[in-house]
Parts: sequence; C-alpha cells; structure tokens
Amino acid sequence: MTASQDSSRSSPRATVADALRGDILAGRLSPGDRLREVDLAERFGVSRIPVREALSQLQSEGFVTLVRYRGATVSAPSGSAARELVQIRRGLEVLAAQLAARNRGGAVAGELARAVELGRAADAQHAHDDLPSLTLRFHTLIAEASGNQQLQVMLEQILERVSWIFGQRLDTRTHTSWSDHAAIAQAVLAGSPVQAGYLMDEHIARDEELIVELDFDNAQDCTRLNSRPDTDPSTR
Repeated sequence: MTASQDSSRSSPRATVADALRGDILAGRLSPGDRLREVDLAERFGVSRIPVREALSQLQSEGFVTLVRYRGATVSAPSGSAARELVQIRRGLEVLAAQLAARNRGGAVAGELARAVELGRAADAQHAHDDLPSLTLRFHTLIAEASGNQQLQVMLEQILERVSWIFGQRLDTRTHTSWSDHAAIAQAVLAGSPVQAGYLMDEHIARDEELIVELDFDNAQDCTRLNSRPDTDPSTR
C-alpha cells in the first residue's frame, strides 16, 4: 500500500465510511434508517464535511440513498441492481476459482478447508446467524487463493454487497450453498481449474435465479413508504 493510500484509509471520511458500512453489513443499521449528518458528526467527533463525503461514498457503493431535502437513509436492495451485481460477481468468481485451483489453494489452503468445516457444522446446527460471515469468508478465501491482488480488490466490495443483499431477504439457502462450497473447495484443493470454475459458475447461477425469485423491489417500495420527509436542516 502506498503512503497516499494509507493516508486515505485513515482519513476522517474513510473512518466514518468504514464504520457505517460495517454497521449496515452487520445489520445494526437497517434499510430505511435515517443517517443524519449532525448526529453522525457528533458520534465520530468530526465536522459535517467528512460525514457528507462518507455518505456520498456509501451512496456510490449502493449502501446509502441520498435525497434532496430528505437527507440520507440506508438503502434497500433493488432487484435490478442485485441482478447486475451478481452477474458481475459470476465472471470474477469463476476466474478466481480457476486461479485458486491452479494454486491448489495457495497459502490459504488450510483456511479454506477449515472454513468449509465450520460452515457445514453451523448449517447442521442451524446456527443461521453465523452463516453469512462464514459464507463471506469462504468466497474471500477463494479470491485470496487466486493469488491475483487486483481480482481480490475488485471482489471485496462486490462480495460485501452480495452478502448484505441476501442477508436482507433470504434465510433458507444455506444447505445448498454449503454443499456447493464443499465441492468447490475440493476441486480447488485437488488442483482442478476446469471443475472449480464450472462448479463456481453453477453456484453463482443459482444465486442469480434466487434473486429473480425474491421481491426486492417491493421491499424497497415499502421502505420508501415508511420514510417520511425530513425537514430538519441538519440532514440537508
């Protein structure tokens, strides 16, 4: 990481953005929740300028919606955005799985096998609260095992958003997912790029089908109806 990149990550804007993103991904902030600049500035001990910059960044990532005279709210996933995101993810993750298999898991081979063990155990024990983070961990390890740093960076944000999207609307896909994960990991660790890529493609294709079935847009409409105009000037 360059000095400029390190400085950017430690800036007030990045600190606020990282904290809010973490709250959204963890479910501490829900779709439709207000994000008032004045409150956030007080919480983080900064001026409203870095708060405004952080909210703008999170809007570009799809986590926040900014509306003139109403301020910022946590976004609700839209069907079209979710489908587009998973389509992009599909191509990148197939490549990551193929490269990971060529490396036989590389330096994270053991961690990948362990992640599958933990995921299948949590699934068997119906520990559903643990599964989203384990699923994200599995796919992050596949990206890391690819050995392609640029691919890892591109997938990082996409995987976080996909995990968040499914966390809003889906709680019954775990058994199939972990069966898929186990098969993908086996192909990666066995050094079979063609099989690993094929299995990953099939796995992400199922996610695309699930997104079509889920009524994201209706959920977003409900969130909008529950959001009232905010005349507090601190949110503008």
